[in-house]
Amino acid sequence: MAVKKRPAPGEQAEEIIAFTELTEKARRLPGELVLEDRKRLEIARALALNPEILLLDEVFAGLNPTEISSAIELTFRIRDTYGTTIFMIEHVMKATMCTCSRIMVLNFGTKITEGTPEEVANHPEVISAYLGTAYAAC
Repeated sequence: MAVKKRPAPGEQAEEIIAFTELTEKARRLPGELVLEDRKRLEIARALALNPEILLLDEVFAGLNPTEISSAIELTFRIRDTYGTTIFMIEHVMKATMCTCSRIMVLNFGTKITEGTPEEVANHPEVISAYLGTAYAAC
């Protein structure tokens, strides 16, 4: 897989706007955007800084299932296109399990476990605290 050279900070804003699928909304003020597009704008702003590690905090929160799928796709495109490492804090379990290769689970600030999504999804304390018995993976 060929990793694309990241745009330099402050340059190629149009490329980042297109990459985050905001071209048609580029002239709108952030307050005029719906939640999904505001989250894309936040990601676009972070990408403009040419990060090696992208920190995402609850980027899937408040999105409907269709929007979550779209945000998952954007996350994969960031990783695959720019080779960016993504560190997420997230409570939307489907998004976490589908996008992460390694997961660390905390409960009230105490580490429960860490491992692959499969290992984490099968951990009894994770099931009890976050997933419940009816959890279905990706």
